[in-house]
Amino acid sequence: MSDVVIAGAGPAGLTAAYELAKLGKTSTILEADQQVGGISRTVNYQGYRFDIGGHRFFSKIQLVNDLWDEMLNEEFLMRPRMSRIHYRGRFFDYPLKAGNALLGLGPIETVRIGCSYAKYKLWPTQPENTFEQWVCNRFGRRLFEIFFKTYTEKVWGIPCGEISADWAAQRIKNLSLTEALRNAILGDGKSKDGQVITTLIDKFKYPRLGPGMMWENCEQSLNSRGNPTLRGIRIEKFRHRNGRVESALGRNVQGEQIEYDGDDFLSTMPLRELIHSFDPLPPAEVIRAADGLRYRDFLTVVLIVKRADLFPDNWIYIHSSDVKMGRIQNYKNWSPEMVPDPTRSSLGLEYFLWDTDDLWNWDDQRLIELGRQECVKLGLIEPDEVEDGTVVRMKKAYPIYDQAYPEHLATVRRYLDTFKNLQTIGRNGQHRYNNQDHSMLTGVYAARNITGQEYDIWAVNVEKDYHEEERKPSDRMVPGRVETDEPSLPTPEQLIQAALAKLDPVALGVASGVVCGLGIFIVSAILLLRGGEEVGPTLSLLGHYLIGYKVSWPGALIGLVESAILGYILGYGCAWLSNFFTKAYAFAAKWRAEASQTRDLLERLR
Repeated sequence: MSDVVIAGAGPAGLTAAYELAKLGKTSTILEADQQVGGISRTVNYQGYRFDIGGHRFFSKIQLVNDLWDEMLNEEFLMRPRMSRIHYRGRFFDYPLKAGNALLGLGPIETVRIGCSYAKYKLWPTQPENTFEQWVCNRFGRRLFEIFFKTYTEKVWGIPCGEISADWAAQRIKNLSLTEALRNAILGDGKSKDGQVITTLIDKFKYPRLGPGMMWENCEQSLNSRGNPTLRGIRIEKFRHRNGRVESALGRNVQGEQIEYDGDDFLSTMPLRELIHSFDPLPPAEVIRAADGLRYRDFLTVVLIVKRADLFPDNWIYIHSSDVKMGRIQNYKNWSPEMVPDPTRSSLGLEYFLWDTDDLWNWDDQRLIELGRQECVKLGLIEPDEVEDGTVVRMKKAYPIYDQAYPEHLATVRRYLDTFKNLQTIGRNGQHRYNNQDHSMLTGVYAARNITGQEYDIWAVNVEKDYHEEERKPSDRMVPGRVETDEPSLPTPEQLIQAALAKLDPVALGVASGVVCGLGIFIVSAILLLRGGEEVGPTLSLLGHYLIGYKVSWPGALIGLVESAILGYILGYGCAWLSNFFTKAYAFAAKWRAEASQTRDLLERLR
């Protein structure tokens, strides 16, 4: 009998066992699959290694960085990041590069983007409940439709208007059009306050033989210290009584049932499966809530291609709606050692599906042929270059953040709160789209809680600004307690600033400058192309305000530059004045409220 029984040998479960071993506790890890690592595993096919999705090793959590180095020692490579977006037959650099985007989209589309962005900065959608609203408020609707809508709906299988804004706040974090433009100009991958924007990092660590290398090393280390990982054990029941889990009943690949006892239990199982595994079952309302939690399934088609170099990207986002795939991984560009033959390349074509979809049930050869055809259609390979392939399916890869999930999750959490010796960790264990580092941190915290410390596992990765720092002991709470996440009452100043959103002067200035400059250039160009005896007599009057401007090709360029500068000054000034008056009004309201409170206090003291 081990001190702790852990369901699942993914990053969260293995990290929890690793931390427990440091703290002097023994553990037994039960893994339903034949391979450890969960979605962070590395699959080996004929010597070709590939991920289930790409896994960058970058974190602002120093504890996790130290764990990675400790587990993998000197097996890390430092890899350059390159990724692009494929949209309407063109490739766009991601992160954004201004010149590349302008040339790819053209001046008219750029003006539309600028106008759309300015509109949403001046009149943002409130309240901000959905992914669509969240992105439009930060990028404008036009950029949302170009670079977010199609890809996001491929991934999640539901309209963007049904996806919770929580998902955007977790995944896109503090990236906005302003920060993207700033990075396009400065190229430092940081926000204006000096913080690294995770979405924009340009290099990352990567294990020499893929992320599975780390978790296989971790498993071996645990085994050598008497903490076994038992593969092929699917947990069917958690038997419990009086608020304590007493044992986990598992079934091995031979169909035999085995019972595992422990003092404490950790689960990385999908919450829906966990709730249905309790014996006795939870109340009906808890089961209904668990059944309301949905998951997106994931399928990778791997192609072995007879070419040494295909394209320089680590991965490409496929925003084109005329193919089914959502993303392409080029594993050789993650690590050269992922491919055994230097004259070959391997691609991972990622399809986001429901396991009830017809495509999910296609045989492997049919899926490989689909992948080949779609790569040819995108111009990435020649028809006869694919010499082999394989398919990997991963169920419940992504917990879905639909509009109903917060209520369902709260009901499930209230029930889990009744158990004294059970904690749920990791992506599926919390129904939260955690990165690998966040999943690991929940494992560390859960292990420490077992030894009497007090960490709030559910507080990991909830900060919408992506702070990702560890919580100080004074900020920790007793595990299992369900927080309502209700903030304290806002001050009048906060209410006013929330109602009158602060404008970014640089962003509005850039948007106004782009719109004004390109507007003058395009109108001038149209008049010049039409020709006539006298071209643009009315528009030529702008020469009184724009030095050197006239309706000619040189004049159009002069007008573009000067009106862009004036537009920038106008937009910047309007935003600055708006922020100044908003702040002044908020200060006045705060002063009046404080004065009123002081009068009330004096009245009570009489």
